[in-house]
Amino acid sequence: MTERGRPWPVPFDAEVVLSCRGRPTAVLASGDPFWYGAGAGLAEKLDAGEWVAHTAPSTFSRAAARLGWRLESAICLGLHAAPFERLVPHLADNARIICLLRDGNAAGDLARWLSARGWGASAFWTLAALGGPHESIAHHCAESFGGDPTGNLVVVAVEARGGKGMPRSSGLPDDLFIHDGQITKRPVRALALAALAPRPGERLWDIGAGSGSISVEWALCGGAALAIEAREDRIANIRSNAEAFGLAHRISIVSGTAPEALAVRDAPDAVFIGGGLDRAMFEAVWSRLSPGTRFVAHSVTLETEALLAELHQRHGGELMRVEIAHAAPLGRYRSWEAARPVVQWSTVR
Repeated sequence: MTERGRPWPVPFDAEVVLSCRGRPTAVLASGDPFWYGAGAGLAEKLDAGEWVAHTAPSTFSRAAARLGWRLESAICLGLHAAPFERLVPHLADNARIICLLRDGNAAGDLARWLSARGWGASAFWTLAALGGPHESIAHHCAESFGGDPTGNLVVVAVEARGGKGMPRSSGLPDDLFIHDGQITKRPVRALALAALAPRPGERLWDIGAGSGSISVEWALCGGAALAIEAREDRIANIRSNAEAFGLAHRISIVSGTAPEALAVRDAPDAVFIGGGLDRAMFEAVWSRLSPGTRFVAHSVTLETEALLAELHQRHGGELMRVEIAHAAPLGRYRSWEAARPVVQWSTVR
């Protein structure tokens, strides 16, 4: 940088560069600064005529070239300051993952994290100083990796083995979530997500989020969710679930109730209300929605069911009643144990 070299702050702060605005300044960043680098973060804050970039091959490209991996098939993640849980949606048998880490100590932490979650048999490469005279590459097994003694590690490559990846279908098992019983159960959640139709980059309002299971599965599809919940104990569960799935960066949590908690929020692409809907809430939420917004509401009470029937008649869409029963012991035999029927109304604003 300017002034004969000023080190980057940790964590990264663009203000160090922006404070030099108006005078010639050079910024040195490793590899491709527009792929998990400083480039995009700076360019977004500068005018088009204020900067020019001279890029080099990214660390991901160099690592793939050394290992002989197809880069388009590898998962590339920047974990300098992000939790290892970001790996959770990507871990699957034989998945190839390239991770940028802050130093060699972080490599040891990652190996222990993988081992604790059943992925200790994974192949584990440490790659340092790629492209330079002191380049080094070493192959390990995650469960036996003792840490990087040099401390200057740039990247870790993992070929996942031995663990059990997360299912990719809608309606994840309930036992993957922390909850107090207030959770949209798996089969009903699958129906809700089918109606919500998540797409990458879209925003969900999850009103009365409970455990946050709907928000989690929406975010796993590449969207962002706003989870609104009034109870602090359930907010803690939502936060724990978001972190466990590596989705804390995609799920925002608001303490409160609708519509007050929505006063200054960006308009959503879809809304889910899992319970507690009344006429006043509906009118307040509906009035904030843009044309084309998908709206899905569930009910298990007669009063809310009557409201949904009325709203279906007024606004159209699809009204569905779902009855589910599970086999359960009855003496020496088995019988059907019925859950409460759920009424689902789905429509488009």
